Amino acid sequence: MPRRPLIAGNWKMHTSIAEAKELAQTIARASADVSDRDVMIAPPFTHLAAVADVLAGSKVILASQNICWEEKGAFTGEISPVMLKEFGCSMALVGHSERRHVFGETDSIINKRITGALKFGITPILCVGETIEEREGGKTFGVLETQTKKGLLNAEITNADRIVVAYEPVWAIGTGKTATVEQAQEAHAFLRKLLSELFEKNIASQIRILYGGSVNPDNVDVLMNQEDIDGALVGGAALKVGSFSRIIHFN
Repeated sequence: MPRRPLIAGNWKMHTSIAEAKELAQTIARASADVSDRDVMIAPPFTHLAAVADVLAGSKVILASQNICWEEKGAFTGEISPVMLKEFGCSMALVGHSERRHVFGETDSIINKRITGALKFGITPILCVGETIEEREGGKTFGVLETQTKKGLLNAEITNADRIVVAYEPVWAIGTGKTATVEQAQEAHAFLRKLLSELFEKNIASQIRILYGGSVNPDNVDVLMNQEDIDGALVGGAALKVGSFSRIIHFN
C-alpha cells in the first residue's frame, strides 16, 4: 500500500499566543480540502491549549516539540505524555537536531523519550541526521545507523503508524541549503533498509520517513516525488501561511 504523506510544521520558539491562534486557524482552513495526506503542527508548549481549541474539528494533527518519558515527577522543564494527551496531542518530535546539538540530548535520552511516547499512545517522530563535518568525512550512514538503532532500541512497533522517522541533515536546517534530491533519496532508502532490519518487513515498508532541511515551496514537489520520501518536516516555511499552504498542496 502507498504510504500516506505527512507534512509537519515545527514552529520552534516562535509566535505569541495570538499569532499562534491566527496561524493555526489559517492552516486549518488551508488543509480543509486535502484528503490524501496528513498535516501536523507543533507549536510551543505554552500555546498548545490555545491552538488545540482552534484546531477542534479540523483535520490538522496537534503535536509537541518534545516529550518526557514519565507520567509525572521531579522533572523540571519537561512535559509528560499525559499532559500532552490532555491538550489533544497525538504526535511528538523527538531527537530534533537542536535538542541534540544545542541542548546536548544523547541517544540514550532520546530512546527514553521514544519509549515513553509509545507507552502512552503518542506517535514519536524520531529525527536523525548528520553534521556537515560528518557528511564530508563520509560518516553519514554510520551516524544515521547509530542514531536510529539507539533511538529505537527495544521499541515495540507492531503497527507502522506507531512511529515516524525524519531525516534532517543538520547542515541544511535553517541555512537555506537543501540536500540534493539524490542525497535525500539515498539517505531515505538507507533508513528504509535499516528499518526493515529492525522491524518486521511489512511494517518497516509502511513507516513514514520525512525529509527536513530548508523545505520550501520551490523544492517540495521534486522532494515528494522520490520513492522513499513520505513527507516533510518544515521549519521556517511553516510559519508563513502562503508557503506552508503550498507545501501542504505539493504536486
